[in-house]
Amino acid sequence: MRALITGISGFVGPYLTKALLSAGYDVYGLDRNKCECNDCSCVSCDITDSVAVQRAIADAKPDFIFHLAGQSSVRRSFDEPELTYKINVEGTNNILAALVNLNIKPKVLVVSSADVYGEPESLPIDEDAELSPKSPYAESRVEQEEIALRYKEEYGIPVIISRSFSHTGPGQPANFVCPNFSKQVALVKKGKQSVIKVGNIDVKRDFTDVRDMVKAYRILAEKGAAGEIYNAGSGKSYSLRQVLDILLKEANTEAKIEQDPSRIRKKDPQEILGDNSKLSALGWRPEIPFEKTLKDLLAYWMERA
Repeated sequence: MRALITGISGFVGPYLTKALLSAGYDVYGLDRNKCECNDCSCVSCDITDSVAVQRAIADAKPDFIFHLAGQSSVRRSFDEPELTYKINVEGTNNILAALVNLNIKPKVLVVSSADVYGEPESLPIDEDAELSPKSPYAESRVEQEEIALRYKEEYGIPVIISRSFSHTGPGQPANFVCPNFSKQVALVKKGKQSVIKVGNIDVKRDFTDVRDMVKAYRILAEKGAAGEIYNAGSGKSYSLRQVLDILLKEANTEAKIEQDPSRIRKKDPQEILGDNSKLSALGWRPEIPFEKTLKDLLAYWMERA
């Protein structure tokens, strides 16, 4: 079986590549950046370039497409809303339009975000919860989903949507909260920093290890029903205070905690917790304890701090 991964050089792409290769897939990738994988075929391609996208898909002839490419920063989306829309919405349309033009119908996993739910009315959040996007990023994910489902209805493209909750692990950029805390704790441990700057650390989030998340993506692509939406998350929530406490304990160090107003998001939900029962019914369970995820993150940053 052939799998095409968009955004293969991003945070999740290398983990998904490894998981698919281990399962016997031939892996193809496209990314704006250079691919470092020696066991797959990659091309340099910007998903906002419709001609290049169609050419890459025609060459790969995939059975599955894992659409990871996107602008995934909420903060950046406020600064660059047009770019966020162009990448997340127009880029998705380019991929699906190419399939129609080429008259092929691989299964397509479109990776969306739990941010589409906004402030939840009740917990845990299931797939029928009302959507209430609170950022240009979240709005772009809602439109991405609408386009994907339209291609399913109008052209029969077998699209599956993953509403992914927070996922983390070694290699995630430090502009995300868990790697940011891990980097700061590593700097404290090495005597290069004395104060850890945080936002609101009392909010709670549903975290999944990226290595478990890519297993979910494979199961969704293979077993998910076309036209369906699945929450992908651990079904457990942790406060950011707990995250910091676990990291400091693992590093066997102490530090002064200082709130930085620039790190506080307006209208930030107090708790995000997903109902993953629909995905679990396909045979997926998170296997890596969150403490292990944070331990590996800290080790990653201890080598780089």
